[in-house]
Parts: sequence; structure tokens; C-alpha cells
Amino acid sequence: MKNKAIKFFSPQDNTVETPKAKSKAKPTPTGYVSAVGKLVFSNATLAELGIEAEKTLFKIGTQEGKRKLKSLYLVPSKEENGAFAFEKSAKGYTIPLAIILKKGGIDFDATKYTFAVTTFDYEDGMAGYELELISSAPKPEYTGKPRGRKKAQVTE
Repeated sequence: MKNKAIKFFSPQDNTVETPKAKSKAKPTPTGYVSAVGKLVFSNATLAELGIEAEKTLFKIGTQEGKRKLKSLYLVPSKEENGAFAFEKSAKGYTIPLAIILKKGGIDFDATKYTFAVTTFDYEDGMAGYELELISSAPKPEYTGKPRGRKKAQVTE
């Protein structure tokens, strides 16, 4: 007779697990792209991220090799050459990026874009910020080839 692989149960496997109280996840900081192509950060978002808007300069980039922008990366910079600064606005602070967004395929004139901010480690322990762009436009309807079995046609 051949040996079979058998999985044995314990008495703990036969007890009902009580659901643990889930801790509420903190909402991620957000902002939006204005109708004139500016990244808008509220004062609360900047405070939550620990950014001093008057003093901080950023290098702004995107993932190399991508045609359409899906996310922007902000890395703090000490050099003024090639860095972007915040501008004070009524609701917080903005960074004007209209031409870069248009070249990246973001149509901020017709569609409202928001972004979620997450932090990432860049170089030498320096924290950078990833802005994941989220469109408010509805997803286009699928127009590709139908998959699966063909439906039976009823003839009368």
C-alpha cells in the first residue's frame, strides 16, 4: 500500500474565530489638478505630509518610458536649478504644470483629476512623494472581441 499525504486537523481548527476589530486606516492625503493645469495642495495635506511650502523646492518627474502620465513623483531638492516651487493660492498651495500635463496626455480642461499622495524612499533615506492621478471620467465601454462561448440562437 502506498503512503498518502494526509493533513491532520487540530481542535483549534474546529472553533469559530471571532472577527477582530479592524483599525480604521488613515485616509491618504489628496489634492487635485485645477482647470488651468496646477497641482493644488490644501494646507491640511501639506501639514499631514510635513512639507513647508515656502521653503521646499521639488524636482518633478514621472516613470521613464511611459507615454501617458499615471503618476508624478516629487522629490525634495536643495538646488534651485531645475526645481519647482509652491505658489500661494486661496485654498492652499499650487505648482503650475499645465504644459507638462498636456504633453503627458492629461486633459485637465475637460476632466477633473484628483491625486492620492504616498511617500516612497528615494536616495540616501530621502523621502519622495508619489502623486497617483485619478480621473473622474467614466471608464470607456469595452469594444473588443467578445470572449467565451457563443450564445445559442433560438429559431422559431
